[in-house]
Amino acid sequence: MLSEPMTLYKLMILYMLRQVNFPLTEDRLSEFFLSREYTTYFTLKQALAELIDAELIRCHQVANTTRYTITPEGADTYQFFGKKITPEIVKDMDEFLKENRFRIRSEVGVTSDYYLSDTGEYVIQCEVSEGRSKVIALTLSAPDETQADMMCSRWKDSSQDIYAYIMKKLLGGSN
Repeated sequence: MLSEPMTLYKLMILYMLRQVNFPLTEDRLSEFFLSREYTTYFTLKQALAELIDAELIRCHQVANTTRYTITPEGADTYQFFGKKITPEIVKDMDEFLKENRFRIRSEVGVTSDYYLSDTGEYVIQCEVSEGRSKVIALTLSAPDETQADMMCSRWKDSSQDIYAYIMKKLLGGSN
């Protein structure tokens, strides 16, 4: 076990980010660390901030969600120091990722957000991603914020049907 708990938390974050080929949200990282009582929320936030400052991970804001990815330097750092994490902790992280993989992937793969344009209309951006590739990206407009918000909130549940419809139409399928 490591003598410095903060170093362990950082290595655990690097391990989790290295194990997936998509970003992890702050909510999922918090869920893991807090539900298993590894550390407090504030200590986790400090570990994340220090990893960002050291350029071992990147932070991306999408809508109201903070997402983290590992950098090549972070992967190298994990490769060098990762063996310091006990097998029990690795097993715990692997179980969490396995149990929550579909939910985590869905959570970061389907996104929508909107903003007010210079013309006074609301622009809605909807995406479905698989790994680091965009499967579909739509940009739509709405006359008011209520409609923009409604469209964003419905995207997650409707994205598969919309994608299937577009693909069918583009590939020449009938109704």
